[in-house]
Amino acid sequence: MSLTRYRRTPRGNWYLRGTVQGHHIHESTGTGIANQAEAIRIRREAELLERGAFGKAQTLSFAEAALAYMDAGGEARFLARILTHFGPDTLLSEIDNAAINAAAAALYPGAAAATVNRQLITPISAVVTMAANEGLATPRKFKRRKGDRIRTRWLTPEEATALIKAAPPHILPALGFMLGGGARSSEALGIDMAHFYPATAEAWLSDTKNGHPRMLRLPAAALDLVRACPLPDTGPICRTPKGKPYILRANGGGQISAAFAEACRGAGLDPKEVTPHTLRHTWATWFYAQTKDFGGLLDLGGWQKADMAQRYRKIAPGDLPERLVRAGWDFTELGQIRAVIGQPEARPVARPGQPSLRVIK
Repeated sequence: MSLTRYRRTPRGNWYLRGTVQGHHIHESTGTGIANQAEAIRIRREAELLERGAFGKAQTLSFAEAALAYMDAGGEARFLARILTHFGPDTLLSEIDNAAINAAAAALYPGAAAATVNRQLITPISAVVTMAANEGLATPRKFKRRKGDRIRTRWLTPEEATALIKAAPPHILPALGFMLGGGARSSEALGIDMAHFYPATAEAWLSDTKNGHPRMLRLPAAALDLVRACPLPDTGPICRTPKGKPYILRANGGGQISAAFAEACRGAGLDPKEVTPHTLRHTWATWFYAQTKDFGGLLDLGGWQKADMAQRYRKIAPGDLPERLVRAGWDFTELGQIRAVIGQPEARPVARPGQPSLRVIK
């Protein structure tokens, strides 16, 4: 039996219906043009005949495997560009190191090794692994790019002070959560007033990248930054320049990239070198330099493995703790109850290096 095509409405898309090699098909061609629909019918029928003769494992396309992976809850963030590159007809069995090298040259020319690994090789490997686990592909390993995958850039207290002074006011609360609490930018933008505890300078993160909720504990300088803008009665603390909550998305955080880059340029920093994620590396370096509390670093940073925390804390000069205190950052008093005297709803932020808000400890 073969596939036939039909329309539900006179000007609607053509549909395919029928049974080929035991496969019952009823699907849209996605087009209302007759000759295009016929070409799709012929190709689809040929695919089913080939699959019946050679088995699904030999005829499974990368696009089909990727769709199944995403339907199962797999990360889709970087797959769109990969799917566009390989198209609908590339077989999963054709994805090898040579195919990946060609994709890297086309999609990420000149990109760092870490970028190619994260945005190309890791997604492809995840799709192939899932298909292999279901017996639809041969298990394989892909060669990852070698290079410095560990970011070494972090901000000195002096650089951070310059960044804050140059920052547009609406991103100061996010900088407070990121620089003072180690939050990722996507996490900072989602912190809600219902989970913010100014009396103890804490914020609860219920939705984190690795799925493990944690509590942020902020030093006084970070609390000042969070309070730099009027705190809303309800909803997210971090807002757009128009006072609207950011639209949150999976693996987001890029909503403040332009404003952050503007602040970097104003502070004399290179936006290509210093990104919002640099602040998480900065927090880890600052926190450990002052406290020497590796267990606290793991807990507050939300890392499940020590080697990941080791990647974030950097070797720092011996005078960093004193320089941090002089700049207004003290991570040795986190979580202590503090009551702000005469704290209005919003007032000019006490920038690092200037006297902080008066507090009772």
